[in-house]
Amino acid sequence: MNELGNKIAKKRKDIGMTQIEFAEKLSVTRQTVSRWESGSVMPDIDKISDIAALLGVSCDFLLRDDVTEENTVAGKGVSRLLREAAGKMVRLSFFDGEADVDLYDVDCRILDFEGSWMKIEAYTKKGTIEKLIPISSVRSMEVKEG
Repeated sequence: MNELGNKIAKKRKDIGMTQIEFAEKLSVTRQTVSRWESGSVMPDIDKISDIAALLGVSCDFLLRDDVTEENTVAGKGVSRLLREAAGKMVRLSFFDGEADVDLYDVDCRILDFEGSWMKIEAYTKKGTIEKLIPISSVRSMEVKEG
């Protein structure tokens, strides 16, 4: 078994999912999952992010031998770029239809990540507020200096 296969098998078992259940969620066969785990076949690159999301780990964790589970934020695949923005002042912009009125044109501080959510502290006209927002709603982020 290769390192990627070991990681997939271990995490799948850790979350109590059979190869059949795992395969169904990824729209592949059980035999495909078995081949990934044994190392005889590597997953297609377009499946890696789906596998990571399903296992609750980052793509870096799956693909790199030097990244341990402890290095992943909340175990949910938050990118290294986002992790490095934690604690910094940022200005967020959102995808159309997903804008957060409280966060329009205000500075925020990223406090933490909880799964696929970002916990932020925003400095609004109403005062300081804390919010949990879906990472997927953020189109871009400008890191503020100072």
